[in-house]
Amino acid sequence: MAAAVIFDMDGVLVDSYDTHYQAWEAMAADEGLDFDPKAFIALFGRTSREVVAGLWGEGRYTDAEIAALDDRREAAYRTVIQAQFPAMPGALELIQSLRSDGFALALGSSGPPENAALVLDLLGVRQFFKVIVTGQDVRRGKPDPEVFLIAASLLGVPPHYCAVIDDAPAGIAAANAGGMVSIGVASTGRTHQSLSSAHLVVDSLNAISPMLIRRLLDDLQRVEESS
Repeated sequence: MAAAVIFDMDGVLVDSYDTHYQAWEAMAADEGLDFDPKAFIALFGRTSREVVAGLWGEGRYTDAEIAALDDRREAAYRTVIQAQFPAMPGALELIQSLRSDGFALALGSSGPPENAALVLDLLGVRQFFKVIVTGQDVRRGKPDPEVFLIAASLLGVPPHYCAVIDDAPAGIAAANAGGMVSIGVASTGRTHQSLSSAHLVVDSLNAISPMLIRRLLDDLQRVEESS
């Protein structure tokens, strides 16, 4: 059976935490809203509508208003990373090694498709990804597993043959809920403790290899067979 790796984007392929943080903080200032850094850290990695609801409560903005605010904020984000692209160390090398080892690759991100296309292009790896699933494609954001389950389905790979690499607690919870191997990356703004529910937590993508992922997938198969 073919195996797959589903990558989150922000904090995994691109070190964009600070850029997103500053964009949200600026948006709050423009709107005259309080900005709680601790709440933002907990919400980072979820869809924008969930971040807005978590920071400022349900019902403050309509869906159309959130979409307009989000378009403006995401455009500013793309301008920043395009000018100086902060690729995560080891991202390109890991993607290339996984492809050489026969893994199918997908992207599963809460961000918009424009961000996904830009990041994959700037990293020079779009051709390696058979499937790209973004926040526009799901009804429920992480920690719901929908984004990863859609990616697995489109790849034609059963969930228990998929490994997810994510930097957010919500993403790790989503991978676990989907029956997939979860690998947490303790990137900017993340700690090992916050990712402790993952099957494995690393400090860098350089610590991940195709052999390691296959071993984790084999371990998951044994657990399933014994249950």
